[in-house]
Amino acid sequence: MSSVPSTSGAGQVPVEWHPSALVQVHDGAGPEAAAAERAEFALIVLNQPLAKHMALSKRLWQNANVCIAADGGANCLHEAAGQWGDKCFDNLHAIVGDLDSLDDNVRAYYEIRNTKIVLRPSQDATDFTKSVDYVRTEFHTGNSPSAPLDIVAIGGLGGRVDQGLSQIHHLYMFQKHPQYKDGRMYIFSGESLTFLLKSGTHHIRVRDCPGDNDVFDKHVGILPVREPSRITTKGLEWDVTDWETHFGGQVSTSNHVLPETEVVEVHTTKDVLFTIALRKI
Repeated sequence: MSSVPSTSGAGQVPVEWHPSALVQVHDGAGPEAAAAERAEFALIVLNQPLAKHMALSKRLWQNANVCIAADGGANCLHEAAGQWGDKCFDNLHAIVGDLDSLDDNVRAYYEIRNTKIVLRPSQDATDFTKSVDYVRTEFHTGNSPSAPLDIVAIGGLGGRVDQGLSQIHHLYMFQKHPQYKDGRMYIFSGESLTFLLKSGTHHIRVRDCPGDNDVFDKHVGILPVREPSRITTKGLEWDVTDWETHFGGQVSTSNHVLPETEVVEVHTTKDVLFTIALRKI
């Protein structure tokens, strides 16, 4: 990690992020692969088409510890691959939800491939919520039987506005502990990665070294969705210091990661969303 001046308070340990590890190639070949931090996570596929970001979807699928479809997300997997004879998504572990969106032919396709069909009929929770609860109950990291897997959702943003806002709501709802003791959550759209920064200081590694293998593009946003915050940043083209941000006032969108920046530092007084653009994989 490059040297970054810290804005942490006395005794406060910054939260370290390495989100590129979610989509890096981990083939075990060469020094770069050996040095790469392999992420442990569950992938949840939501009910939005995957065709426009198949390469990203396949990379996440290959890197995930386990793959779950939230109800109609299974239709999207089948539409993108299975119906064309592409077996890349055939090792789906489970389909979870009230199953009202699951097509009969898709259910049959995955049942013969030993995918678990997990009916959760309650109408008081979304299929995304049910899938998260299933992952947190059934799976943990290899390092500890009590350590939860991080969760990556794909397909949650970029469609209907109300559905997109619902997925952002889930980022807040499922990460209430200030130290992410229930695991971290990320949402990938075809164009960006979004995750929640809890109150405090965060070091976000956006590249391992400047070059052509960067996962992320330059565009960044820091959004105070729930409540006003004051933020300080380092490593961006338009850095700010103790800057008040709130909807209806000032918000940080369309900022840029500097070409030489390897780690972006953000200090925030309240929880904020961090979103960064993806390069085409």
